[in-house]
Amino acid sequence: MTEDEWLTIEQAAKLSGYHPEYLRIIVRAGKLVAHKFGSVWAISRKSLLAYLQAAEKSPDRRQGPKVVKK
Repeated sequence: MTEDEWLTIEQAAKLSGYHPEYLRIIVRAGKLVAHKFGSVWAISRKSLLAYLQAAEKSPDRRQGPKVVKK
């Protein structure tokens, strides 16, 4: 895995446990690094993992995914 590996929204949802629409919301909010490749949006794996780590440490458990699949 390289640092700049890109995941589709569906791949990011499987990895994180977040619903794809929630991922789109946090991308629009600027909380994840994302890039459009043609007509497909992709999320930086590195930024997703950093977001998951921050959500895990947050006292507000609503930010974390319901199920984390690694």
